[in-house]
Amino acid sequence: MKLASEWKEYKILDMADGQKLEKWGDVVLSRPDPQIIWKNKSFPEKWKQINATYHRSKTGGGSWEYNKKLPKAWQIHYKNLTFNIKPMGFKHTGLFPEQAVNWDWMINKIKEESKKRKEEIKVLNLFAYTGGATVSCLSAGASVCHVDSSKGMVTWAKENVVSSGLENKHVRYIVDDVVKFVNREIRRGNKYDAIIMDPPSYGRGAKGEVWQFENNIYDLVELCTKVLSDNPLFFLINSYTTGISSTVLKNIINLTVGKKYKGKEECGEIGIPMENSKLILPCGIYARWEK
Repeated sequence: MKLASEWKEYKILDMADGQKLEKWGDVVLSRPDPQIIWKNKSFPEKWKQINATYHRSKTGGGSWEYNKKLPKAWQIHYKNLTFNIKPMGFKHTGLFPEQAVNWDWMINKIKEESKKRKEEIKVLNLFAYTGGATVSCLSAGASVCHVDSSKGMVTWAKENVVSSGLENKHVRYIVDDVVKFVNREIRRGNKYDAIIMDPPSYGRGAKGEVWQFENNIYDLVELCTKVLSDNPLFFLINSYTTGISSTVLKNIINLTVGKKYKGKEECGEIGIPMENSKLILPCGIYARWEK
């Protein structure tokens, strides 16, 4: 398992009874996590610090309970990157801290390759959400095409790019269904040196297009091989879909990207260590191809 262990402004303070106690800068949140199936709190006193708790509803969804005054939005930093945090209707905050594992990897790959190439490295970020990967790749010197079907998430990504001081970098924002966009790029002959995707388990596109991970992921990855450049740098899939093994993602990459290009493949889990503890929270899976 690869651990996001270099955060200074984000911490998991404790985990128990289905909830994780997190510190986001100066704000302490308690949010549900299905991986936390043990009952005992390691640090009971820390739970008195909570600003807000997200409670799931038995009928679906849920709501925030506020113990202390909470700002509508605030910022946290990861190394030289800045992210805007906002509690959302469905427990999210607009950032997945465990993705720092992938950010660091992508930044290193881009910086190393940029020393060898004269032209800018072009990255395609699909299901790009609030742009954690977009900000990371821009900071490393790549140009990024950021694609998400939610206008609100794309606006949020723009805010993160500006907050990180990267607004003058080469970035293109697209509000569209991912599959439709990739098909258009194929027709246009546009190519990318790296592709990132973080597809949902289930979702709808900008015009109601249905996405279901198990049914659609293989076809999308195969489609994306048609917009890879002749000398691609990497291809990364991240997933939170329950019941899917990282080996399944690696197999898909092997059967698609690995068939066309020589390189190495890797897969596994990513997680976050709990502060002052040996406990680790598993936070999804990844598979990647790199040259």
